Amino acid sequence: MDKLSHYTEDGSSRMVDVSGKKITQRTAKASGFVRMQPATLDLIEKKLMPKGNVFEVAKIAGIIGAKKTSELIPMCHPLMISHVDLKISLDKERTGVIIESEVKLEGKTGVEMEALSAISIAALTIYDMCKAVDKNMIIEDIKLIEKKGGKSDFNLR
Repeated sequence: MDKLSHYTEDGSSRMVDVSGKKITQRTAKASGFVRMQPATLDLIEKKLMPKGNVFEVAKIAGIIGAKKTSELIPMCHPLMISHVDLKISLDKERTGVIIESEVKLEGKTGVEMEALSAISIAALTIYDMCKAVDKNMIIEDIKLIEKKGGKSDFNLR
């Protein structure tokens, strides 16, 4: 196995030094799913949830989540994110809500954790906004689906 970049020679944790890296355009996309009861989906679709428009609030929360990633995950670098977008949609066949994020920047380190944080916080917000009517929701399948820029690219699709 290659040397792990988040550890010192004596095995202590550390933030990776990216000062010598080249600035490149970096993009990451992630997705997740919130499974719920069909009646809950209907209330979301009709905008009848007691706490308001679920998709709008979750989208804003996801954007904030991406921007706050370095405050939540200890070894993440604070980043000057240039773009965050979330797409949230109903999936009646699977009985839930699909969340997709895209995060971009020009920098020395990637935005994978920011894309995943956006999904996680949006999913938690959906859960919070719907929990009064559905106690059986399940947040699942949060994953990185694409990474571009830096040393290596990744695409799950």
